[in-house]
Amino acid sequence: MAEPAISTAKLGRMFGRVTALSGLDLTVERGELFGLVGPDGAGKTTTLRILAGIMRPSEGRAEVLGLDVRKKAERIKDHLAYMPQRFGQYGDLSVIENINFYADLYRVPKHKRRERIEMLLRASRMTRFQDRLARNLSGGMKQKMGLCCALVHEPEVLLLDEPTTGVDPVSRRDFWRILGDMRGHGVTVVMATTYLDEADRCTRVGLLHQGRLLMADEPPALRQHLQGALLALTGVDPYQARDVLRDASEIKHLNMFGAALHLVVDDEAPGREVVTRLLQGAGMGGFELEAVTPSLEDVYIALVESQARAAGTEEAASG
Repeated sequence: MAEPAISTAKLGRMFGRVTALSGLDLTVERGELFGLVGPDGAGKTTTLRILAGIMRPSEGRAEVLGLDVRKKAERIKDHLAYMPQRFGQYGDLSVIENINFYADLYRVPKHKRRERIEMLLRASRMTRFQDRLARNLSGGMKQKMGLCCALVHEPEVLLLDEPTTGVDPVSRRDFWRILGDMRGHGVTVVMATTYLDEADRCTRVGLLHQGRLLMADEPPALRQHLQGALLALTGVDPYQARDVLRDASEIKHLNMFGAALHLVVDDEAPGREVVTRLLQGAGMGGFELEAVTPSLEDVYIALVESQARAAGTEEAASG
């Protein structure tokens, strides 16, 4: 069995008295597209910066390609690419000049460089923009250029920090196509994102909250962790309905989902009866209740709420 691309054990990072990351146990196998998912402040960027060798952990262990990030950070960087949220591009240089600059930094041999750059430009649909100054690119094109710069030295591990935030749909689609091609060549990708719909594209997903890993698994398996039945309520004001249903003991979780309200109940039939009775009692009619497949957002919110309730119970018991 080949060693994993990334392995951490009880990894943590403190900033003064603030815990940014705590007790992270994580394994990412070679060739995976692993998604680190969570809101701002969940610990995603801290995790990536530690793995990239930019930030030292306060506690625990982290290895990339079998190398300890504390002791072998410089060796790791030869085999790794890290693309932060704000990639370091040079606005006065053209696209091709930026890519060549990073090829120089990574000491990419001249005889391999031309073919590699041409492939990256073609894959990112940036060939006809290669002579445009970076400062004149759109946000999505800057991100694609940044990805080309990160990949020019053919890294074994690629770390991406929210690469599609603010990116137009076409560039976002190109981004995912490139990542699929990279995985086809054996590259391991770890991507931080706040977009739970993007997590469905990953082979596995780690759900982070307040510096702790709630759960890590394949997206279909994560959905199965949501206990009970999920009902989607439409046809009424979801905010008004939420206020009516909020305190019903039969409803385990409530989640706004676009124009709908998602409700988790223990059993579908009794749950429907409770929701119908409460809404009609509040003078609300014309609504529809439909059993639906849980999204990763439903799973994430249910896990966070369960954790919060468990913490509240512990506090009450200790008090």
